[in-house]
Amino acid sequence: MKILVVQQKKIGDVLVSTIICNNLRIAYPNAQIDFLAYESTIDVLKGNPNIDNVILFKDKHRKDKLELLKLGLSIRKSKYDLVIDAYSKLESWILVLLSGGKRKISYKKPGRTFIYTDNVPFAESPETNKGLAIESRLSLLEPLHLNIELDPVPKLYLSESEINEAKLLFKKHSVNTERKTILISILGSEIEKTYPPKFMVQIIDYIAENFDVNILFNYFPSQLIEAQDIYSQCSEKAKKNIYFDLLGSDLRSFIGLMNECDLIIGNDGGAINMAKALDKPSFIIFAPILEKKLWATFEDGKKHVTVHINDYEPQLSKNMSRSQLKNANSELYQAFKPDFFLELIKGFIQLNLFEPKE
Repeated sequence: MKILVVQQKKIGDVLVSTIICNNLRIAYPNAQIDFLAYESTIDVLKGNPNIDNVILFKDKHRKDKLELLKLGLSIRKSKYDLVIDAYSKLESWILVLLSGGKRKISYKKPGRTFIYTDNVPFAESPETNKGLAIESRLSLLEPLHLNIELDPVPKLYLSESEINEAKLLFKKHSVNTERKTILISILGSEIEKTYPPKFMVQIIDYIAENFDVNILFNYFPSQLIEAQDIYSQCSEKAKKNIYFDLLGSDLRSFIGLMNECDLIIGNDGGAINMAKALDKPSFIIFAPILEKKLWATFEDGKKHVTVHINDYEPQLSKNMSRSQLKNANSELYQAFKPDFFLELIKGFIQLNLFEPKE
């Protein structure tokens, strides 16, 4: 049996969609399971024993219709028995249509049902604390009636050499391994998803004031100036515990560093999803423009905690349309003060790092 799972988009989306492969491997241990994703996301697929081949969707496939056609025809040559489209946008519709797959599964969308043999309704709200991002992926397996207990947790796989490399990097930067280590996702992938830096500084100072822990910053190299600005505003006490220059050279290196950390706090994004896939506790600060129900995966108020302006000041955005919310995002962020949830952060750290495990 030959299976293709399609998931373009960002790192978080790709990582979550690997649960489809993980469960298919349990159900069909001898199947060939391939995964199609953007080239920029390949690092979260490396080492996954449930994926046999990664088909790269490159920039040329987005920019050139002829290249997209060539990709579709090359997929067709593989003669897949099953194609699962977890992306379900124009790019994937074309590829699935060209794939010639015997069975094709995706979300039910008006005017697109003819492409697939099985069209799965997309739920508006999650039914459990797994979150909509997880539940929607698992729903794509329902038409197969798999006789297994589904595993909903995305996973990352590191080699022994990658684990050792991260340990050596900690040693190189003289990280005090006698202390617990917290990774703080200080900046979002874009300004609209970034908690105001002045507020993030308050959070960092609060953590340093209340806990003797190592603090690592997560940010893109292109965000260095913004990261330096946040660091410069931190208290002297916080600066003593911040290892500002300890940063992964690439995504796999970052995953290795995350593996050495004990938990993550900060802006929602790929780093949070990768931390969860490494079984690390997470505290997420959601942007006002985002809906918690999609990416608040496994939220239980203990190991995984999320906060959103609507948790504290729901009237501020009540009855706002999507466009109104987008225009008000910055203003709502300014109203989303750290004082709302600093005690919650304190309890989260205390519970996950310093209290005995049950």
